[in-house]
Parts: sequence; C-alpha cells; structure tokens
Amino acid sequence: MRKLVLFMHVSLDGYASDSNGGLDWIPYNEEIEKYAEEVVAEVGSPIYGRTTYRMMESYWPTVLDNPNASRHSMEHAKWVQDVKKIVISGTMDKVEWNNTVLIKDNIAEEIKVLKEQPGKNLVIFGSPGAAKTLLKLGLIDEFLLTICPVVLGGGKSVFDGGQKIRLKLLSSRTLKSGIIAARYELEK
Repeated sequence: MRKLVLFMHVSLDGYASDSNGGLDWIPYNEEIEKYAEEVVAEVGSPIYGRTTYRMMESYWPTVLDNPNASRHSMEHAKWVQDVKKIVISGTMDKVEWNNTVLIKDNIAEEIKVLKEQPGKNLVIFGSPGAAKTLLKLGLIDEFLLTICPVVLGGGKSVFDGGQKIRLKLLSSRTLKSGIIAARYELEK
C-alpha cells in the first residue's frame, strides 16, 4: 500500500508561505535541488491543491521550451509533464495539463483508492490548503518537512486547525544552508 506523504518547506514558526503567499524566504540552491531530486525519486504521483497546481501548470511546461534551462529544471519539467498528477479542488471544474486527474468530491474515498494501488508514494507538494484538508481527513501518513532557518511571524500554515497531531521522527539531517530536512510518521 502506498503512503500519502506531505512534502513542504516551512519556516521555523511553521508557516508554508509568508503573509503575501510568497516563498522567497526559502534558501533555494543546488543543495536543496539535490534533496528535492531525492524526494521526487520516491513519488508515484504528485498531489496539488488548486493554487499550487495552477502555479506548476503555468511554469513547468515553459521550461521544456527554454534552451537556457538548467539540467535540474529540464529533468524536473520532463518528469512533471509525464507523471500522473492529482489535483484536489472543490472549486475547479476541469484540469487541462497533460496526465492530470481532478478530485473534486469524495476526497477521502478517492485518496484511499489511490493509496491501495501499487507503485511509489503519493506526495503532496506544498499546497497548504489541500494538505490541511487531507490532514483533517486523517489521510496523511508521513510528513517530509524542510524546516528553513527563518521566522516569518505570520502566513499560511497547515497546522493551524487546532488539531493535536503526534508525530514520530523517522530521520533528519541538516543541510549546509541551515535547513533541517526531517521525516516524521503519524503516530496512530
């Protein structure tokens, strides 16, 4: 059975974006690119919420036509173009990006069916709104967090629903940038 894993960059105070929705506080460099490649290697299907999906859909296909794109960007663009993508949104009526499935209703049932299929894990990339929904439904099995050395003081968080969540640390490592890459599983 596949796991549903949340992969998210968070500030030290637990925010996934700043109060304007910005992500420029994430110290993105070659080291974090390499770490992201390790994460992508375990992904069977990425899961996005509406906002993250639209951001990805508008950006990654353009990389395929960019002769100046880095090797990392080109490889990721090819992967994300071909992989089966899942979007969770109650407000969207259709998705048009290649090989994308929209889950609009019966989220818990649809995700449970996907988890029972063979293959690599389902991984939520960012998407704090969709992640919060999946967390409330008790569907997230693991949390793969890159904890960035910054305090935002406010913003958007997955963990602000008043729900107590007990986690067990599976692994952690510190990157040179000061990011702590930690993997937790949900204690059941």
